[in-house]
Amino acid sequence: MESILGLLFHSIGGFSSGSFYMPFKKVKGWAWESYWIVGGFFSWLIVPPIAAYLTIPNFVEIIQDALPAVKAVTFLMGLIWGVGGLTYGLGVRYLGMSLGNSITLGFCSAFGALVPSIYYNFYPTEGKISFTDMLSTSGGQLVLFGVFICIMGIAVSGKAGMLKEKDFATGHEDKDKDFSLVKGLIIATISGILSSFFNYGIEAGKPMADAAVELGSNPLFQNNVTYIVLMWGGLTTNFIWCMFLNFRNKTYSDYTNKQTPITKNVLFSGLAGTMWFLQFFFYGMGESKLGNGASSWILHMATIILTANFWGFYLNEWKGVSQKTFRTFLFGIGLILASIVLVGIGNSL
Repeated sequence: MESILGLLFHSIGGFSSGSFYMPFKKVKGWAWESYWIVGGFFSWLIVPPIAAYLTIPNFVEIIQDALPAVKAVTFLMGLIWGVGGLTYGLGVRYLGMSLGNSITLGFCSAFGALVPSIYYNFYPTEGKISFTDMLSTSGGQLVLFGVFICIMGIAVSGKAGMLKEKDFATGHEDKDKDFSLVKGLIIATISGILSSFFNYGIEAGKPMADAAVELGSNPLFQNNVTYIVLMWGGLTTNFIWCMFLNFRNKTYSDYTNKQTPITKNVLFSGLAGTMWFLQFFFYGMGESKLGNGASSWILHMATIILTANFWGFYLNEWKGVSQKTFRTFLFGIGLILASIVLVGIGNSL
């Protein structure tokens, strides 16, 4: 029953994450950096404390009492993850919902499963599996094989992107004007690798989550206190970059430009930001039920990939491409999803 609930919560969170970019498409007349940071204020600054207050009323005291090292490392992981989140939006912009999410989250799932184990190889922690342990066990070897399959799936997806670019260059010039394979692949790769650090941020902030449970909070919501510190890191990175872009591109007037639907733009950006955070809210609930950080991370990535590709098909991102291109894309997605299953099974062993 616990596993079923964990699967349900991860599915809800994955759907929220895979769908969050859709409200941004309703924003009119604003530059990317303007609506991205408005959404970011909701997802990293406004909604997380509200969720924590409703589920862990004493979250402020828990954060204050936590060891400085715990907060510092959690915040640092948030900073690194923030770069991944920042480039995530750009990756989707240049590659589309389907291809952008598949490549970004493929990298994210692979590195999210490996980063903690590599850390524990240098800083052994009781009850935690190091990279060396993975090499010497059948379950660990299966995880590594799954990561290899994931990389293969990413490579095939990249090939599909090359074929798509070629298709659009010959007779489909009106399709996906933002589509840029090289730029998108570079950004998606960086985003996927750095976004995986969110998984370790949860591990680093575990003492705060444990303190919440010890003080009587429902274990289902224990990670909500950790998210506060993690999100501060993400907000810091994104705020600095978006403000830089606002001034460089002279788009800081977007927020007061009455020739644009300001209220609607804020509402749609806020909705996107809230949906972005809800993925973590439900991820924390799912992880508390499954009790396996790496497996939870992989499962979470799988549901996001499936949801994002649903929206990609809905938006006709692959309409007009050749059958060869579409089959290549489906094969790449199949490899990525197969790798997720392998990693999940390996971690359970």
